[in-house]
Amino acid sequence: MTTLLILGGTTEANALAKAVSQQGIAAVYSYAGRVENPRPRPLPVRVGGFGGPEGLAAYIHENAITHVVDATHPFAARMSRNAIEACTATRTPLAALTRAAWVSQPGDVWRHVPDIAAAVDALSGDAQRVFLAVGRMHLEDFSTQPQHSYLLRLVDEPDTLPLPNAEVVVARGPFTEADDRALMQRHGTQLVVSKNAGGTGARAKLDAARALGLPVLMIDRPVQPKRTEFSQVAQVLDWLSHP
Repeated sequence: MTTLLILGGTTEANALAKAVSQQGIAAVYSYAGRVENPRPRPLPVRVGGFGGPEGLAAYIHENAITHVVDATHPFAARMSRNAIEACTATRTPLAALTRAAWVSQPGDVWRHVPDIAAAVDALSGDAQRVFLAVGRMHLEDFSTQPQHSYLLRLVDEPDTLPLPNAEVVVARGPFTEADDRALMQRHGTQLVVSKNAGGTGARAKLDAARALGLPVLMIDRPVQPKRTEFSQVAQVLDWLSHP
């Protein structure tokens, strides 16, 4: 009998959880627990880390997990690597459910950087008004560039704010291009910093930047080892039914 472990925390993971529940497939939904008020899930839930690849391997063994789907955020590189190591060690079939990366369109002014550290370095120089759309986990990294006036949009109010000049907007997507354009205009945004998360829920800021003629500092996704990848929930269901 199939017992699936979904490594979640994304829109894609939520859609998979719903489909798996409707199919009557035994599954557990796991997420890091960084959001204070997560959306309800139709499956049993576990919250928090596993303790590295060894801890995940132990969980797989102890709970008789037969399949693992990595539907974490494209920038959750450590968790994805842990999943690959744990599933290799336990010989557990692993697939990733990923969203397509964003691709620039005519009118976009994107500068690509390979990682967060490079994005921080790229902000050296004169003060600007920056829409920093990287999530609260990376705010501390940008504290070395305190000269800018930052606009931060976060799911939860941060406990501490390492940036001395920042405006926080607490909101949960999906967002619209019109609303994001108005937000940037009100803030006087001159530069957008974004991780290439892909998907539709947070695409609006890029459409708004294009409409306003604003440059985007685009942080590329971390490169993952070779693995089975799907982009649709139906593909994962087919994979589960045809081992």
